[in-house]
Amino acid sequence: MCGIVGFTGSAQAAPILLDGLSKLEYRGYDSAGIAVRDGENEPEIVKAKGKLHVLSQMTNDGEAVKGDCGIGHTRWATHGEPSAENAHPHSSDDANVIAVHNGIIENYQELKEKLTKNGYKFHSQTDTEVAVKLIDYYYKKYGEGPVDSIARAMIRIRGSYALAVIFKDYAGEIYTARKDSPMIIGITGGETYVASDVPAILKYTRNVYYIGNMEIARLEKGNVTFYNIEREEIEKNVTEIKWDAEAAEKGGYEHFMLKEIHEQPKVIKDTINSVVKDGKIDFGSVGLTDEEMQKISQIYIVACGSAYHVGMAVQYVIEDFTDIPVRVELASEFRYRKMTLVKDSLVIVISQSGETADSLAALREAKENGIKTLGIVNVVGSSIAREADNVFYTLAGPEISVATTKAYSTQLVAGYLLAMQLAKARGEMDDEKYNSLLEELYTIPDKIEKILEDKERIQWFANKLANAKDAFFIGRGIDYAISLEGSLKMKEISYIHSEAYAAGELKHGPISLIEDGILVISVLTQHELYEKTVSNMVEVKSRGASLMGLTTYGNYNIEDTADFTVYIPQTDDHFAGSLSVIPLQLLGYYVSVAKGYDVDKPRNLAKSVTVE
Repeated sequence: MCGIVGFTGSAQAAPILLDGLSKLEYRGYDSAGIAVRDGENEPEIVKAKGKLHVLSQMTNDGEAVKGDCGIGHTRWATHGEPSAENAHPHSSDDANVIAVHNGIIENYQELKEKLTKNGYKFHSQTDTEVAVKLIDYYYKKYGEGPVDSIARAMIRIRGSYALAVIFKDYAGEIYTARKDSPMIIGITGGETYVASDVPAILKYTRNVYYIGNMEIARLEKGNVTFYNIEREEIEKNVTEIKWDAEAAEKGGYEHFMLKEIHEQPKVIKDTINSVVKDGKIDFGSVGLTDEEMQKISQIYIVACGSAYHVGMAVQYVIEDFTDIPVRVELASEFRYRKMTLVKDSLVIVISQSGETADSLAALREAKENGIKTLGIVNVVGSSIAREADNVFYTLAGPEISVATTKAYSTQLVAGYLLAMQLAKARGEMDDEKYNSLLEELYTIPDKIEKILEDKERIQWFANKLANAKDAFFIGRGIDYAISLEGSLKMKEISYIHSEAYAAGELKHGPISLIEDGILVISVLTQHELYEKTVSNMVEVKSRGASLMGLTTYGNYNIEDTADFTVYIPQTDDHFAGSLSVIPLQLLGYYVSVAKGYDVDKPRNLAKSVTVE
């Protein structure tokens, strides 16, 4: 959840570190710091509580801190309150070892006691300071250099971590190590970069290495050497990042979230085109063959947050197209459930970053049980992408806003394509239906464009909701799955208490919460369920609720019940979620804007949750 940036080269490091950290602000943080070294001189450490601009002011945008090698960090507090003392980088007592760290060290108390007995003093409440001093302890005890001391520390540490370390005796070098926390290394010319996510270095290089679990890297100017935990040198292949660097910039939009909402038609089209060749779905790039699909007896979709909501929607589509039973599981629960996984089943893990800690653990659990796995991820070379048996890459490009929009939409389309190909491969869908659905899928981007043209009406309605305290989203079938996502968008960026319910469940408890003025947003795109959901709307209206209806063009009688109605173009019911989610994204966005909140960086949230 924190951000790491490191640089060694011929340029001044501090401005590069600050620029890279600014690209990682979306990950969530409460303090920031840098350590920069000028040749053989002692490194200078500058840290501050609060936003990155505080650190920038303290260093005159980095100009006041000289040196061509350094590490930087934005911290999300876990052990110890947000403060300058707890901010990274941390150092050993004599500044022999300085490091930044993402992750959580579970046995830090045990290690702290050991180090205290060996004369170390601690000045922060963090687990990171323990890691720094443990590396320093092994460095001095065995005298075998940085790689050895880091490897020994890694063996003793339990938990997750990405570490970037500089040593007093090794000017111009940075050492990195990771376990279950993401880290990439980039090289261009005589310069080397390290970061916890691609946007931090995309401006400087597209050639990156992904450091693997329990591996160490030595970064020199324009060169990197990798080692396994046994200190043996290993080879790695470079990966070219194909994201457009401009995609990580706002491009004239007020917020990244609004820009990313508007990018959805393009990225959906790109994702479809990545697997559709000559009018047919081709999963050659995914690696899942028709023969393998024919053998699947059960599907488990495992994910967190919005990706879980994608799974909920895709479940309806797969079960409608095929005879395969589908279970959707929260990754944080799946990994601790004691259940027998069905033989010949498929576990689908959905994650934008490909680094979500609970989802990655669930993937590993499935593999340990001999179950085939498929990752639906957005980041090439991410942990889930590397470890899953098969990978479907969504082509959303860099998503900066914490509240996902375009990644969600590409995951949804990936789910449709998977459902269609499963049905076709198993002989459960004829060519006419298959071709018709594929043709309809290609109309989704243009239909989203049409919805976006009407966003001012949604903005007008959102301005009236700025003082709302509670909101309820209801729907049936796929509409319920989309309601879950709409509710999450509302609560995570506007801080309005919001819940989503299957409309038929209102009478089993939630209806007791309905009173005058309570906002209820009803999603009604499923033709067979339309009248039943209208009945639920009438129920809440009679108890004083203020109603918004979201339905398809043609259902104009909804205006007899709803106080405000949003229409989306007609499409196949299975794909309606790709259209109905757009107004809900816009609604959450405009309510947050009306309330004056930081849309892209909501409080207490991070883009990529890489710790439990």
